Amino acid sequence: MIVVLVALEVERSEIRKRLQDIRVERHPAGTHFDVGTLAGTGDGPSRQVALALVGRGNPAAGVIAERAISHYRPSAMLFVGVAGGLRDWLTLGDVVVATKVYAYQGGRSEDSGFRAYPQAWPIAYELEQVARHLALDGGWAGGLDPVPKVHFEPVAAGEVVLNGRTTPEAQRLHEHFADAVAVEMESAGAAHAGHVNHAVPTAAIRGISDRAGGRKDQTDAEGWQPRAAAHAAAFALALAARLDSGDAGTPTAPHESRYTVHTSGAQSPVIGTSGTIHGDVRLYYRGEQGNG
Repeated sequence: MIVVLVALEVERSEIRKRLQDIRVERHPAGTHFDVGTLAGTGDGPSRQVALALVGRGNPAAGVIAERAISHYRPSAMLFVGVAGGLRDWLTLGDVVVATKVYAYQGGRSEDSGFRAYPQAWPIAYELEQVARHLALDGGWAGGLDPVPKVHFEPVAAGEVVLNGRTTPEAQRLHEHFADAVAVEMESAGAAHAGHVNHAVPTAAIRGISDRAGGRKDQTDAEGWQPRAAAHAAAFALALAARLDSGDAGTPTAPHESRYTVHTSGAQSPVIGTSGTIHGDVRLYYRGEQGNG
């Protein structure tokens, strides 16, 4: 199972177009997931995707990501959608795979100015390796013409729609997060959820739908949101197919944990990574000596 999260209806629509045999599953807390099979994989192993619409913002994305992880225990999680480009060399419709996601609005406001408190989550290494190989040719594009370019670069996620190059948020990005090439509003929440859930491999995949420079209404009217969403969806689900086919290796299962344990009668710690331990086991916090 691969979990795919989106923020907008146009993004959900593009993912659904690429799924077969969709059924709706309702989480006990009310969230509806569209669960379907990846199109074009019917002859091989069943490759399932659980899709959810989270709405805008990192907090909402983090809540639904946590819910999806605990419910489905996925082998990977992808956040897919559109973003604003921060570089002139980006072309509308390009795909950006986030090598790391910044939460760029955290910090401390003082009379002397804003002091950034950077937070960042890197893409899972195994996902990046598969994604880079996938991008080597245009086979993932499924007939898109021209084939969009795929870039591997940092992305910034905040809580506002950035639509200007001289706004305080734009200046903050330029000063403190100069390597970010795109900006959006959800991937930091999803990346944090993946990080705290025993490192569920997580990636953000974004299609560039505007240039975050004051003309967003115009590019939206020209239809770039659905086009960029389609490009991101095509790459993301091609990546999901490769992940579920085993190309990414076998990641640690979400429920496996690593502890330092003392067994009865043992004088030194035994390091356990996974499996079954028989007998009396006590877990010790590595803090003050003598306090378990």
